[in-house]
Amino acid sequence: MAKTIHSTDHVKLRELLRYERKSRDLTQHDIAQRLQVYKSYVTKYETGERRIDVIEYLAIAKAIGCDPYELLRQLNGISADSS
Repeated sequence: MAKTIHSTDHVKLRELLRYERKSRDLTQHDIAQRLQVYKSYVTKYETGERRIDVIEYLAIAKAIGCDPYELLRQLNGISADSS
């Protein structure tokens, strides 16, 4: 299996995370503080310079304040009421 960092789905995931962060008026710095990491960590995963694993994804979603499962449903084009 090829690495997914530049796949269409990975790009969509990054866009969803960035959209959710911005829709809550949170900065990359806000998320970095909540995750107790440097701001560059957030910048790198949002720009595709860095991959995130599933544990990191769950922590990021929690820091943003969104449901990680709902984001995955959106990523797969599945509405919450069809599952």
